[in-house]
Amino acid sequence: MKILLSPAKKLDFSEEKTFLVSTNISFSTKSIEIMNYLSSYSALELSELMKVSTNIAILNKERNENWIFPFSQSKSKQALLSFKGEVFQNMKINEFDKEDFEYANNKLRILSGLYGYLSPSDVIMPYRLEMGTKIKVGESKNLYEFWKNTLTNSLVKEISTDGFLINLASEEYFKVIDKSKINIPIITPVFKDVKNGKSRVVSFFAKRARGEMCNFIIKNKINSIEEIKQFNRNNYNFSEEESTANNLVFIR
Repeated sequence: MKILLSPAKKLDFSEEKTFLVSTNISFSTKSIEIMNYLSSYSALELSELMKVSTNIAILNKERNENWIFPFSQSKSKQALLSFKGEVFQNMKINEFDKEDFEYANNKLRILSGLYGYLSPSDVIMPYRLEMGTKIKVGESKNLYEFWKNTLTNSLVKEISTDGFLINLASEEYFKVIDKSKINIPIITPVFKDVKNGKSRVVSFFAKRARGEMCNFIIKNKINSIEEIKQFNRNNYNFSEEESTANNLVFIR
């Protein structure tokens, strides 16, 4: 079993405790190729490309200029500790012990526009590059085309002995995986809130729930789909009625 996650825009590169030995990114050559293109963009061009404010564009222009591989120890940090969005905050990594970190490192994979995908122990440098960013790299017209075969083939090898794959990534990121090549069930937990008698996905709450689901799986060392259905954090409960074999719906 592997769990796919999206990265977060919010980053924190201050020092934190980890039980994991740091590892290098898996696709450094491809990341360097992307950064060679990205670093040529001015702050104004980055603002237009990424649809961000001038201040954010200036920050990321500086990040791109400072990005160099191999990464220096003082400027890099393990991926699992670097991302600080809602999913990662609600994963409650600060509660992890050595066994939890090791389990997470074996099970979690974080998709990334710049890095392809990351193991928790992989060290990264600060960046911002959404998978949906319309940037041409070499002969590839966008990042989906650039990464799809590489990431799918690598994932297929990693899950060759697994019984199922858990997709907790956003649609924007999961689209980079060629599902036709995945020969095991892809299980996607869906989190809905009921309002005015109707259940629907509320993005903000769903992100929090995905983090809680990760914590639930890691802390309990979950290894089966039936165990995943027992998730009941933050008043969510599994709905047999709304679920399908591959989409597990949790409602509150």
